[in-house]
Amino acid sequence: MRPIVSFAANEATGGLILVVLAVVALFWANLAPAGAYDAFWNTKVKFSAGELSGGITLRHFVNDALMALFFLLMGLEIKREFLLGELSEARKAALPVAAAIGGMLVPAAIYALCNLNGGDLRGTGVPMATDIAFSLGVLALLGSRVPAGLKILLAAIAIVDDLGAVLVIAIFYTSSVQGGMLLGMAACLAVLFGMNKLGVRHPLAYFAAGIPLWAFTYASGVHATVAGVLLALSIPVRTRIDPVAFRAQVQEALDAFDQCQSDDPYAITEARHVAIREIELSCEQVEMPLERMEDLLAPWITFLVVPLFALANAGVRLGGSGDVFGSPIAIGIFLGLVLGKPIGVLLAAQIALKSRTGVLPEGVTMRQFAGVAVLTGIGFTMSLFVAELAFGESPSLAIAKITTLAASVLMGVLGYFLLWSNRTRPA
Repeated sequence: MRPIVSFAANEATGGLILVVLAVVALFWANLAPAGAYDAFWNTKVKFSAGELSGGITLRHFVNDALMALFFLLMGLEIKREFLLGELSEARKAALPVAAAIGGMLVPAAIYALCNLNGGDLRGTGVPMATDIAFSLGVLALLGSRVPAGLKILLAAIAIVDDLGAVLVIAIFYTSSVQGGMLLGMAACLAVLFGMNKLGVRHPLAYFAAGIPLWAFTYASGVHATVAGVLLALSIPVRTRIDPVAFRAQVQEALDAFDQCQSDDPYAITEARHVAIREIELSCEQVEMPLERMEDLLAPWITFLVVPLFALANAGVRLGGSGDVFGSPIAIGIFLGLVLGKPIGVLLAAQIALKSRTGVLPEGVTMRQFAGVAVLTGIGFTMSLFVAELAFGESPSLAIAKITTLAASVLMGVLGYFLLWSNRTRPA
């Protein structure tokens, strides 16, 4: 449980930064001169390498390049949970998997029903996603008054939800595909999986091979962020460890540390520093490559990439979008997040529990699970991301953003008070 609890703590901090920068983006878009916010993020950055040259806007750089790193981290978490974590055992995985599927299908159905006549079905994927940073941030405000199992359950649901979002993006938001570029992607993946089989374990080697994979994906027509998930699939989970050799190396370094003499027992002498470094290197060699890459990426994603995404995408002029809540798009997204997510999660969870295929984590009550179901209605990052893909530069994008922000804030507040009223006193 420790890695997930630690992950929840980091995501809670990131959730706070995420909200702050989303508010900054809203103030920027509404208080600055008209068009200044979009003009800044649509600034084109040009690059050249030999005879090759091109350009990309700041917003596309954040959404297509930096967010590929977010999807890489998400892919690593999904892989770890399904192979080694809470989702690796069928009975433990059944409840969050069922809840996540219900929480995707029901909101999509509600949105589609609201937009069948005269609406825009391209936004069907918008209310399907759950923002893991924001939702775990709300749980973190309750501290020890909610059981650790509840945080693990919410993280597991959000991880499966993210997997569904990736599939939706790859299948439904790919307009046209370039066959030659797909072959390039396949070649890069062959190299990456070959490195895995040959025993390459250093994360930087996979990062280096992942750059051309991203470039081919970007040029292929498949959304570039999918490259992050594909790269994650190739990262080794298990490491090769020789217990006898590892213990001998660490023991030798510890002996060297003990033999170091110093007038100050707390001083780190050069000899002690060498011994500590030897222990560190020995531990790195037996650590899971996937976990090493997660540790490397997590701070950058939490404190830079996702907050930058919020700053680049959450800004929308509140007075210039017409009758927002009278639009079928707005009604579909709002009802999908506010009603569809909790209803879908609870219905699917009840089916899993009644059929005895799933089980609630120890210490978690059904009323607390209902609070988690409400928190899954916080769409935010992934919903805004899908909205960008669905509506592009059309006026519908502003409607989708405003509705997503309003619904996410509402569900965050409702979820907090529902869980607060059902809180568990710490022992």
